[in-house]
Amino acid sequence: MSDAIRVTSVTKRFKLPNIPKNATVKDFVIRTIRRAPGGPVVDALKNVSFSVERGSMLGVIGRNGSGKTTLMRIIAGILQPDEGRIVVDGTVAPLFALGTGFHPDLTGRESARIELLALGVSREAVAELMPRILTFSEIGEFADAPIRAYSAGMTMRLAFSVAMCVDPDVLLLDEVLAVGDESFARKCLAAIEDFRHRGKTIVLVTHDASKIEAWCDTALWLDRGDVAGYGDPRSVVAAYQALSTEVPPEAV
Repeated sequence: MSDAIRVTSVTKRFKLPNIPKNATVKDFVIRTIRRAPGGPVVDALKNVSFSVERGSMLGVIGRNGSGKTTLMRIIAGILQPDEGRIVVDGTVAPLFALGTGFHPDLTGRESARIELLALGVSREAVAELMPRILTFSEIGEFADAPIRAYSAGMTMRLAFSVAMCVDPDVLLLDEVLAVGDESFARKCLAAIEDFRHRGKTIVLVTHDASKIEAWCDTALWLDRGDVAGYGDPRSVVAAYQALSTEVPPEAV
């Protein structure tokens, strides 16, 4: 089976602004915009390598600050690595923070339409997909209510529905299944299983080790930007949990 994703020796660094302890918010903004020289450099990812077979599901686990979201943004093409190479075969639909790109003053219908257009869907296809999205999301009469009136669960439903209806080759999920009622969670899982059966690929970032063991074919454990474990989900999760009593590092 061919690889849908191949990551080779990827390193990503972030330069932190050198801000004095007594600096004001204005000082912080000015220094950040000007990107003044100096200041510490943090390696969010360090020489990371792995691959994901087409039609499989990779679970990514690690404590806060381990580089999980940075990795997802690199796979999605939002960020570029400082070193290394990444190859993704096919279209990608990233589903990160709930409602990313959803403006609070826009309605759910308007937000879904804009999200689809941003993903490259034609206006004709958007019109065809909209009824399916609204039906799957189960937001009902709230379709024409502003996003600010939505609960976190409703926002997740709409965002997930948009991503699934786009039908990408690779779906990136970053903690988006952490909210929502049990019935919709089962519905999401059924959609994910159908997605996999059609030969599509999924990368799931989660703090829920049970999901990694139950859903994923392979697991990747990141620790402070390094690959601490990669392979069989049960073995990786067991090694990760064995260190769960350690004090978590400062978030990056």
